Amino acid sequence: MTRPRADRNSATPDYRLTFVVLCAGVSAFSLLQSMVNPVLPTIEAALDTDQRTVTWVLTAYLLSASVFTPIVGRIGDKVGKERMLVVALGALAVGSLIAALAPTIGVLIFARVVQGIGGGVLPLTFGIIRDEFPAEKVAGAIGTAAALLAVGGGLGLVLSGPVVGALSYHWLFWLPMILTVAAALAAAVWVPESPVRTPGRINLLAAGLLSGWLVCLLLAISQGRVWGWASPLTVGLLVGAVVLAASWVRVEVGSPDPLIDMRMMRIPAVWTTNLVSLLFGIGMYSLFAFLPQFLQTPGRTGYGFGASVTESGLLLLPQSAATFAAGLLSGRLAARHGSKRVLVIGAFLSAGSILGLTLVHEQVWQVLVWTTLMGAAFGLAFAAMSNLVVEAVPRSQTGVASGMNANIRTIGGALGGAILASVVTAGARPDGLPVESGYTQGFAVLAGTGLLAAIVALFVPVAAGPEPEELLDEVRHPELAVVAAGTLVSDTR
Repeated sequence: MTRPRADRNSATPDYRLTFVVLCAGVSAFSLLQSMVNPVLPTIEAALDTDQRTVTWVLTAYLLSASVFTPIVGRIGDKVGKERMLVVALGALAVGSLIAALAPTIGVLIFARVVQGIGGGVLPLTFGIIRDEFPAEKVAGAIGTAAALLAVGGGLGLVLSGPVVGALSYHWLFWLPMILTVAAALAAAVWVPESPVRTPGRINLLAAGLLSGWLVCLLLAISQGRVWGWASPLTVGLLVGAVVLAASWVRVEVGSPDPLIDMRMMRIPAVWTTNLVSLLFGIGMYSLFAFLPQFLQTPGRTGYGFGASVTESGLLLLPQSAATFAAGLLSGRLAARHGSKRVLVIGAFLSAGSILGLTLVHEQVWQVLVWTTLMGAAFGLAFAAMSNLVVEAVPRSQTGVASGMNANIRTIGGALGGAILASVVTAGARPDGLPVESGYTQGFAVLAGTGLLAAIVALFVPVAAGPEPEELLDEVRHPELAVVAAGTLVSDTR
């Protein structure tokens, strides 16, 4: 049996070095989420394809990441988080290499599917932090890692223009590949293997059903506007998602080795935080997609600023900086005031800043103020949500719980993107550009979902600890009691 971390010898790498490696992996994954978005027209022209096909560069990544994030997290809980972290980073690197060399749009789409396997980096990171770091450092480290996910989403929009302008769109994949190769090698050498494991086999039927309903749901949401919301294909996918989800829950409930433990998902602190994550995903990812378009709208429309791709990215740079700063601060605030209070503050700040953007956006400085406040809100809330989920579940389920939380946020982003696209484009000018009221109404919808997230956050219970669930796990798997007892003895020495 692997010894608990309290027993580890002096050769074990310092947790701060481990943290640097983990942050590099999270940064690479988060950059790949958004760097491609602003340059889809460039890719469309370079690979001689059409707009409908090139959007699959985004959709394929979304679908793959949504499937693999919880599954890779769960496998890490069972076979070792460090081992699966290397696998996830390796997939990111291989996918980036294929994408950088892709001669056709089909190969590029395949590469994005491979990159999506790297979605497991985030839950594995949270699990390793919880298992390996000193208890007093866990909240701050998780907060920083969670903030990096949001920072990368914004920073990708900033970097894509200059990178493509100075080099080519291929470097949007070469640069993350270099970072992930370095992170994978460093993880193999310096990240210690976690002693916390969940016994039992991987439930392949549950994994298949989970993948099925996620793909059906997200495909319908992301493509429904193109296919038509009432089209047989969209409706069929939504019905299929419901049927497969119901079958998945039934299989999980009756399984002695569930992929996703339904008891864990029913923990009040978990499901309420997941609901907040869904609502936050609607707002945050939608804004990442539409704020650059809003800033790039020509001034002749009466509301746009005519910014270039690079300029719009730079205008959103303060938002990313605020997200990172708030993420760093979140751990200290959580230690003093609790993660729930930090989440509530972040949620209300998010709703207020989006409402401010809705009402006042005539000058560039006004947009900068509101988006910077949004960035701070996202940093506080992301860190707090991640900590609340981690605090509420047993150590042996940290990876899968974090993976599902990230996945639910992704589903929210897909929903938000579809909703905002429908609202913004409902009315169009003769030149095809959206009218100002489209953006105003779209931002108002996001402000409403932000307010709803804040209200739900008020009802998130403060977890007393995962002990009851851990005891239930020990009843199901008695060998866990032996591990827990050994850890308790070593921690009290």
